Amino acid sequence: MQAIVVTAFFLFVTLSAAPVKKGKNLNDVEYFSDSVGEEGEYFEGDMLLTPKQHRAVHAAKMQRNGLLGGAKRWPERTVVYYIEEEDFDEDQIKMIEGGMADIANKSCIKFVPRASDKEHAVIIQGSANGCFSNVGFTTPDEDDDGEVNQVLNLAKGCFRHGTVVHEMLHTLGFYHMQSTYDRDDYVKIVWENIKAGTEHNFAKYTNDTVTDFGVSYDYGSVMHYSDTAFSKNGNKTIIPLKDDAVIGQRNGLSESDILKLHRMYCEQSQDVIVSHRS
Repeated sequence: MQAIVVTAFFLFVTLSAAPVKKGKNLNDVEYFSDSVGEEGEYFEGDMLLTPKQHRAVHAAKMQRNGLLGGAKRWPERTVVYYIEEEDFDEDQIKMIEGGMADIANKSCIKFVPRASDKEHAVIIQGSANGCFSNVGFTTPDEDDDGEVNQVLNLAKGCFRHGTVVHEMLHTLGFYHMQSTYDRDDYVKIVWENIKAGTEHNFAKYTNDTVTDFGVSYDYGSVMHYSDTAFSKNGNKTIIPLKDDAVIGQRNGLSESDILKLHRMYCEQSQDVIVSHRS
């Protein structure tokens, strides 16, 4: 595979590359869906959290200022990666590279291949079921049992451009759009349609725990849930308050996604946690 060097931006959370379960479904069939990343077993469907992040998220739900120390940007605006080539065919590798190039071409981030196996990197694999990623730059904490590297998993059904970009934005640090503190001004959560046991995926965080970089709520963000996310009956779980709004697109970056990337990685220098309010 030809090495690819690309530039990109960052958003906000970190996750641990703990061992993941093997699965079926998405790796057994060519299954494609705009909401495929919402169907996983991880936090909010596709975010793999470290123990420290789980504690921070719990604190945020309790309206404590916990998330501000929970995510880091990639140093020098550079994402170091390694693709497990045996997990993918040629077209899938091209789509992975295309996702990195898209982000890079619209931001100041670089994606560079790992120079040695001792270098911290995001391991892009397809060996487990589902689409999921660590969030932000993730290294093991002294009280965590994490792996040295972090993971971005893309099963067969994840290969739509916007889905690849969505997971890469998690790697850069993005949370989901509808987690922002003021989401109730823009969408209605239909709790009675949500599958029992998955209600936590619709948690929102206070303005004290996240920052939005002054970017307005974006229905068209690639980080927004679809309107039937975690539905128990096929009916809508999220209803936009704007009549003509469409949510859950997986075509690619929106203009607000790009703006937030710039404000987080290119205009800011300090480590922060941000809600995906793009």
